[in-house]
Amino acid sequence: MTLRLRSTQGRGALIATVLGSGVAFLDATVVNVALPTLGRELDTGMAGLQWTVDAYLLTLSALLLLGGSLGDAYGRRKLFVWGLVWFALASAACGLAPTIGVLIAARAIQGAGAALLVPGSLAVLRASFSEEEQGQAIGAWAGLSGVTTALGPLLGGWLIAAASWRWVFFINLPLAAAGIWAAVRCIPESRSPRGARIDVPGAALATLGLGGAVYALIEAPAHGPAVPVAAAAGAILLAAFLVAERRSPRPMLPLALFGSRQFSGSNAVTLGVYFALGGATFLLVLQLQDVLGYSPLAAGAALTPITVLLLVLSPPAGKLAARIGYRTPMTVGPLIAGAGVALLSGVRAGSGYATAMLPGIVVLGLGLAATVAPLTTAVLAGAEERHAGVAAAVNTAIARVAGLLAVALLPLLAGISAADPQSLAGGFPRAMWICAAICTAGGICAFLSLRR
Repeated sequence: MTLRLRSTQGRGALIATVLGSGVAFLDATVVNVALPTLGRELDTGMAGLQWTVDAYLLTLSALLLLGGSLGDAYGRRKLFVWGLVWFALASAACGLAPTIGVLIAARAIQGAGAALLVPGSLAVLRASFSEEEQGQAIGAWAGLSGVTTALGPLLGGWLIAAASWRWVFFINLPLAAAGIWAAVRCIPESRSPRGARIDVPGAALATLGLGGAVYALIEAPAHGPAVPVAAAAGAILLAAFLVAERRSPRPMLPLALFGSRQFSGSNAVTLGVYFALGGATFLLVLQLQDVLGYSPLAAGAALTPITVLLLVLSPPAGKLAARIGYRTPMTVGPLIAGAGVALLSGVRAGSGYATAMLPGIVVLGLGLAATVAPLTTAVLAGAEERHAGVAAAVNTAIARVAGLLAVALLPLLAGISAADPQSLAGGFPRAMWICAAICTAGGICAFLSLRR
């Protein structure tokens, strides 16, 4: 059944997909603002806060490609609805968590639910609308989903001030319920006529390998005996994942895609830019609240210019890239973003927002706006048309892995540890310079690898 975008059922299907992907994107940003409050109330240090973010990103990143395959095989609407139910139940468990250990486990389960929603939303739109309206539907989905991401820091800060950090998770319940209602009423069922191979070994190896690597990075300051074991196991399992994907006739991650210099270069830029963005925003929120004394609402508001600039400038940046090509904006954009992150290294106790923070925030937002819009185009240009869906999914997964690695690795590199509460203030400038360097490397990579 093909829907029309202007029909009641078509609009309902669009709203359902926006709500589904929106709650997944919202939880990637809204939780950051709650971290200092959460850490005090659950009596946890830096490692606990890192796991709160990375448990979600770990399962989302590792299972993202599998989620799309499950929908193709068993029904896209069915898996989308089950993903919303799964995500809502996990969100309730997060909000009710009595300890940091329970919260981390619930966040991992929540990320697995999100892995059904993000690819499921796009798959539903492609299957439900005609080719003439797919571009318009996906554009509306991207814009509205971007609004939910932009509202994350402000909404999180307001919920903490008005009620509790637990409402950062409870807010997902009515949104998920509305999405389920709209999906059941408006989305027609569809599945791949050929079915889809479910790459369970690949998903398991990716999850366990990333988990071992992240455990070693987060727990390294404790110097426990499990750290080298986890590091070795993670490396072995990730190598086994690559071997399994190379030998699989229908792999979850087609490694042949990376034979294209264009595709590999675009994803290298993605890795650098999203590492810098994920690491900078994670530590900046902690710096603002723990060192500068900002409230959660003020910390969320402080980051708002980034998302406003992205929403306002991304469409014209995309049009400009269509005229001049994506090599120039994807070279210049990360260089500007890196300069913005470097400016944020001056944020310290006693700094004024307008003089010390706002310039860096604005420059970072301008650089991201120049980069993000042409990035997807560059990725798809590096893959054959028949692999367009997989190529976009791989790029999304790499962006999530970049954030996952940044949160796990950056405190270690910058010398920030839970054992020394003063280490955040001392290590924050180093962390920003590391992020700036990696973001700049992404721009250089774009210049060297992308076509004009």
